[in-house]
Amino acid sequence: MLATVLGAARRRALRDGDRQVDTAHLLHALVESDPETRAAFDGEQRVARVLGYLVQRSIGYGLRWQRSAEGDGAPRPLPAVRAGEGTHRRASRWSPAAAAALEEALRRAAARGEEQPRGLDLLAGLAADPGSRAGEVLRHAGIDPPALGARAVALAAASAAALGREGGPQGGGDVRGGEIPSGGGVVPGRGRPPGEGAFAREAEG
Repeated sequence: MLATVLGAARRRALRDGDRQVDTAHLLHALVESDPETRAAFDGEQRVARVLGYLVQRSIGYGLRWQRSAEGDGAPRPLPAVRAGEGTHRRASRWSPAAAAALEEALRRAAARGEEQPRGLDLLAGLAADPGSRAGEVLRHAGIDPPALGARAVALAAASAAALGREGGPQGGGDVRGGEIPSGGGVVPGRGRPPGEGAFAREAEG
């Protein structure tokens, strides 16, 4: 599912002529693609308001985003970007805020012992930065980002428990006390986050 979200967000950025795949692109693709994510908004009316703002990106408040980058840092390459690709693929880069949201999603999945992040994990990552473009869209729609993030975390834990998991890390050792590991999504002692290689390969589609 998240590979679908990545592809949709990248296509949206390219179609809009944007320099980066930013958090609003990710939020738009996520809400359109994932029923679990929509459930976190606690009502179709809220979902409709969010999508209403997102589809109006090219007018109104979104006009000041044109020809500008999200955040102050350098854009991060998407997993699918390879050396030597043409300039038409320049939009296939994360903004720093979007990269941070994905890394947070990977950390949350790893903390539960899951190989792939859920849409709810990415939603929690997006909501964790109220100053991002996704956070701005949520506030315009009358949604409190921290409250939305808390619902996403709770729903992800409940979904994991329903599948026979505890909702916390499995196997012990690497993640103690249910804390989310730091360090860019790398779980100590394991190297790359679980599933990151497969996640990147799927994104290339």
